[in-house]
Amino acid sequence: MKRDKRFNPSVWQAQTIVTGLCLIVVALEYLTPSEYVFSYLYSGIILLVHSRLERVTAYQVTLLAVFLTLLNLLVPEIHLSAIPTLANRLIATLALIVTAWLSDRNRRYEEAIARQQAQLQAHAQLASIRENFVSTLTHDLKTPLLGAIETLKSFEKGQFGDITPIQQRVLGMMQKSHSSSVQLVETLLDVYRNDTEGLHLNLSAVNLATLADEAIATLTELGRSRNVYMVLNYGASDFRQHFWTKGDSLQLQRVFANLIANAINHAPRGSKVEIILESDGSTHVVKVGDRGPGMSADEIPLLFERFYQGDSDRQAKGSGLGLYLTRQIVQAHEGIIWAENRQPTGALFAFRLPAISPELSSV
Repeated sequence: MKRDKRFNPSVWQAQTIVTGLCLIVVALEYLTPSEYVFSYLYSGIILLVHSRLERVTAYQVTLLAVFLTLLNLLVPEIHLSAIPTLANRLIATLALIVTAWLSDRNRRYEEAIARQQAQLQAHAQLASIRENFVSTLTHDLKTPLLGAIETLKSFEKGQFGDITPIQQRVLGMMQKSHSSSVQLVETLLDVYRNDTEGLHLNLSAVNLATLADEAIATLTELGRSRNVYMVLNYGASDFRQHFWTKGDSLQLQRVFANLIANAINHAPRGSKVEIILESDGSTHVVKVGDRGPGMSADEIPLLFERFYQGDSDRQAKGSGLGLYLTRQIVQAHEGIIWAENRQPTGALFAFRLPAISPELSSV
């Protein structure tokens, strides 16, 4: 790599100052008796060179200072036999070498810090570019989908003329498909943001039983369309209970919705999806089970990986993002999530969250 040989005023100014200071110290050294050691003044020059000029120049100045310091033992008079003078000169030489070494090490540290700061700044800029790109892409993908959904709604309302029952069903299917695409785009954006920025939670006391009820109410239409009904149980108890935890209600609602919708989509028609809430005092466990096709033992450890789609019929239906997002949310709440097969058939997805006392729930 070729160095830039163009004139640099700041470098020229530093070189002029260093040259002038060196001449002053040389004059003090050689115009006074050798017993007076002014070589320590070279330390300031060495520090200046290390901060303003190239490393090679700093080495050259250090060697020159050491040489001139020792030369004063011979010029203008020889003082090799004077032990105190010789000792002072050697100590001054050692001080100059140590000063140069420490200055060089400090310079290397500063350069390393500068490189790290530049890398961090570059990474921050790249992350900003990626965020803007993903946000823009998401907006560009959602806009035509939302426009198509509104157009389909207008067709359903007969704003463009009468439609037959068959056309009504087709329009409903198209609208549902477009809505699923919008949801997929939003999930993709959420997953990306969680991976890059982490999941930001608005924590408060949350009753998991209430969230389960809300999720069931929201997904009732989906269950009806697939002829699947949902049952909420409270472990061994037949009575409604409270399961308080500290969490973000909106994010935990997504966990319930993802797991229950996943179970509905894989449950056979005419079957039920079971939502079970249990507690051992220190933790709460939520289980969502269905009687659909099970999972192979090799697939279970990979179910919550991003974009994972196994070979079974169960995994082929999804995008591989819903369960990954669910795991992100549960882990952000200091919980764990897992999956297992049910006997004789079916799958069970469950997660465990820390419990809080009812007294804390009212604070």
